[in-house]
Amino acid sequence: MGVEDQDLLVIGGERLSSRMFLGTGRFPSPAVLKEALDVSGADVVTFAVRRINLDEIGDDSVLQHLSGKKLIYLPNTSGAGNADEAVRIAKLSRAAGLGKWIKVEISADSKTLLPDPIETLRATERLVQDGFTVLPYTSDDPILCRRLEEAGAAAVMPGGAPIGTGLGILNPYNLGLITEQSNVPIIVDAGLGSAQDVAQAMELGAAGILVNTPVAKALDPVMMAHAMKLAIEAGRLSRQAGRIPKKQYASASSTPEGSLFAAASPSAT
Repeated sequence: MGVEDQDLLVIGGERLSSRMFLGTGRFPSPAVLKEALDVSGADVVTFAVRRINLDEIGDDSVLQHLSGKKLIYLPNTSGAGNADEAVRIAKLSRAAGLGKWIKVEISADSKTLLPDPIETLRATERLVQDGFTVLPYTSDDPILCRRLEEAGAAAVMPGGAPIGTGLGILNPYNLGLITEQSNVPIIVDAGLGSAQDVAQAMELGAAGILVNTPVAKALDPVMMAHAMKLAIEAGRLSRQAGRIPKKQYASASSTPEGSLFAAASPSAT
């Protein structure tokens, strides 16, 4: 049995074979989305509820391309400006048959799309009490992530950088603290731009990552989906293997004893 088989991610009682969550927006075509999804191996797909026709979800232009696959839907509350709006969107989603998983996403600023921490916490508390499996998107604040976990979040999703920027992980120190203190999976969401960023997130202890734009807008989305899948595996293995500590000065990889220089030294004759 390989490492992958033994190392499943569990969220809300669901056992996931992949640590990659994939968004469904901005792909050049449904066919490319479907191929990227196949290559990624993702079990979880996310989409904005506001983009879905809740009256006819079976005929929806997004979801109809995912039919026939065993997936967990992670609808998000993108567009909500406060907790009341997020809760209303979540309940509409569940009533339409999209399941009980919900990604709380409440933006406080139209330019940065950074999450509103207070409203996100309020929405998480209310939705957990209402039986949802809640995955809140939040900033990389270790204390706020702890509060969201205490509120009952099934996983917490701190951003590496603002949505869609591709800036990578701006504060690896904070993200390391978040993964160190957390008792629920940490899924790094937003701001990742390449396989390098994905590997770094996993090396910092993330349980998984969520990406959309860096795959959908890559020159070759399918190839990027594959690269990120490999980066997740490499980064997690590197984390588990344990990196060497960083040092200020050089350290030879072999000892002086038995070297040619030692044999030719005056003290040796």
